[in-house]
Amino acid sequence: MELSEQQSELLEQFAQGDLSAFEALFRQFQSEVYRWIMRLVRDPSTAEDLTIETFWRIYRSRARFDSRRSFGAWARRIATNAALDYLKTKRPETVELQDFHASSAANPAIQCDTREHLEQAFRRLPAKLQIAAILALVEGQPHQEIAEVLGISLGAVKLRVFRASRLLRKELESKGIEP
Repeated sequence: MELSEQQSELLEQFAQGDLSAFEALFRQFQSEVYRWIMRLVRDPSTAEDLTIETFWRIYRSRARFDSRRSFGAWARRIATNAALDYLKTKRPETVELQDFHASSAANPAIQCDTREHLEQAFRRLPAKLQIAAILALVEGQPHQEIAEVLGISLGAVKLRVFRASRLLRKELESKGIEP
């Protein structure tokens, strides 16, 4: 997708340190970055804090930004790194798996118990595996997009998702739950 002349100029001004250009980009991309981080950390308060942290990192890294590239993709990558740093140091209390659906024929109490065990298993995953698993298994993001956002190869994404799935399956089986 080709950038408009106005957007291209804005990105060049940002890369040169123009504060008003940064503010315009912040207003334009704030909600997108927040939604992206929410998908990863599943906590509104934390997502708000990490959105601010992300834009602080973006501003500090402005000289390294290539104004011919997508600002949104660059911002998502920085946001992912901020979320990853958070998950490595402060494990969230819960990982809400809103898209996890057990069989409709199952007993609701069993579904609730299974969901709780699955959330606990997600919390125990290493941060790198947790992010890959959330994006691939919960959010349904394509592996190629995950690779671009995480700055790793497609093979590395597949490996992380495989390892996460294996660890999740092992954890659930230890609780007597057939995945």
